[in-house]
Formats: sequence, structure tokens, C-alpha cells
Amino acid sequence: MTMRSNRVGEQMKKELSDIIGRKLKDPRIGFVTVTDVEVTGDLQQATVYISVLGDDKVKEQTLLGLSKSKGFIRSEIGQRIRLRKTPELSFEFDSSVAYGNRIDSLLREIKEPKEDQ
Repeated sequence: MTMRSNRVGEQMKKELSDIIGRKLKDPRIGFVTVTDVEVTGDLQQATVYISVLGDDKVKEQTLLGLSKSKGFIRSEIGQRIRLRKTPELSFEFDSSVAYGNRIDSLLREIKEPKEDQ
């Protein structure tokens, strides 16, 4: 990614966190954390990585609610960030948090002495 797309991605991350937390009233959307935004070099598309608190059903409902709210979110981003064209949004789950927790639990398991030996 270019320097400009990185800056736009960081600004979008801040604005998306605010929009999702304060402006969206959809009951399907639970506690969402925007972990990263990747914007293509031509600033036409943005992939928003989210982390959701809850089980798989809550996660799927949140993703469905966010995908239904794409138009509203995109118009809010367009008002807040001055760009010639507002990027198309796509939402994905950020698996890095779960991956990090898995590594952490494996390291703790290795570190603890085995009692059955």
C-alpha cells in the first residue's frame, strides 16, 4: 500500500469506530471493534477488519447488520473524509485476535509443569 492509502485507512478506522459505535442503531450489531482498514492503492475499495464480542451466531448477525448498513456508513465516511470518491466497503472478521489467544494459551501450556509425569 502507498503512504496515502495508509493514511486514508487510518483515518477511516477512526471514523468507522465512531460511526459504528454511535450512529448505527441496528439491534443486530453487537460490540464491534474495528481492528484494521486496508485501502487499495487507487482508493476505490476498503476492507474493514472487525472483532466482535460473542459467539458465532452474534458474529454472523453483526456481519449481516453491517453489510445492510454499508450505504449509510459509506455516506457518513464521505461526509467526514474529503475524497474524490468514497471507497467501497467490505467487512471481514479479524482472525488475528483469536490466533494470538491460541498462541498465548499454547505457550502457557508449555510453560506450566506437567503434574502427571
